[in-house]
Amino acid sequence: MIMSKMNKLNEKIAAVPSMIEDFSKDIFNKLNHNRSDENTLPSVNIKDTDASYCLEVAAPGMEKKDFDIQLDNGVLIIQANKENKAANEEVGYTRKEFHYQSFKRTFALPERNLKVEEIKATYEQGILYIDIPKTEDAKAKPIKNIEIN
Repeated sequence: MIMSKMNKLNEKIAAVPSMIEDFSKDIFNKLNHNRSDENTLPSVNIKDTDASYCLEVAAPGMEKKDFDIQLDNGVLIIQANKENKAANEEVGYTRKEFHYQSFKRTFALPERNLKVEEIKATYEQGILYIDIPKTEDAKAKPIKNIEIN
């Protein structure tokens, strides 16, 4: 009986490093996963107002010159590329760090009822704003209540 309890205790003790290894692997995988390309796409809010579609692209750390915005056959293409270079020199050591940040987002626009020649973009406090005006035909009409006979 004592041997049986000792064997069970040894099994539990042997399982502890495995649990720690699994836990540390899980944390490492999550940290690694956060560095993948799929998580570098910026979040985008799209507002549909009476007058326009308004896109808000979260892109902190960028500058106006980093963006390239194009309209190609009804597809809005938003791209950004940024290269950060930092150098730190200490006694006997030189360390250089390079960081590249880029993304590309595309949005299919409605085929008509847009004033594409009047699309405007601004970048303020880490947010890229794109305003796509609608034509008069596309603006919301008042809601009409229909009576049931």
